[in-house]
Amino acid sequence: MSRKELVVSALENGTVLDHIPAENVYKALDLLNLKGVENQITIGINLASKLNGRKGIIKIADKFFEDDELNKLALIAPKATVNIIRDFKVVEKKVLKMPHEIVGIAKCQNPKCVTNHQPIKTRFTTLVKDDEILLLCHFCEKTSGIKGLF
Repeated sequence: MSRKELVVSALENGTVLDHIPAENVYKALDLLNLKGVENQITIGINLASKLNGRKGIIKIADKFFEDDELNKLALIAPKATVNIIRDFKVVEKKVLKMPHEIVGIAKCQNPKCVTNHQPIKTRFTTLVKDDEILLLCHFCEKTSGIKGLF
């Protein structure tokens, strides 16, 4: 007997972030400052995905993001999809774009960098080389991969 069921309930109005790598769902919550918000948030981790084997999904009721907020997700989930929902229908699909610069959301891997010793917000230029995302520190000019920066 084959039954189709919704694994995650439908959303009346809000934003759905889908196809997030399962291991990055909590990082996505941090990047979008969603911890502690009053909106209903539905989180699915290790859901079946035809493309990736397993994925994560975040549904935020009655919350709509600016593009620059959403584009931060491209750092940890470049293939994520963003759907804007109104009256239970997808009214807009957004494509994430890698931000040119990120400020204050990643830590420099160089232990001698001034940002690790002074109260200065980090600032990185994003680079993509051979499908790998790299961050170039504005202060010490060290280039680091994404892993371990968040």
